[in-house]
Amino acid sequence: MAHQDEPAPPQQHRTTTVDQGRFCVARCTCGWRGPARRARSLARTDAAGHEASGV
Repeated sequence: MAHQDEPAPPQQHRTTTVDQGRFCVARCTCGWRGPARRARSLARTDAAGHEASGV
């Protein structure tokens, strides 16, 4: 059982991209969602930037 003084482990960000019609959206397990993009490469770039920032 963890004590309240112990810091919680940092949440790991895991991103995916999802096609929605003609658009692709990056999503994260933390609830973050990127803007809809027509190019999958841009959605992947958004996801990579989110993972790198750790926000």
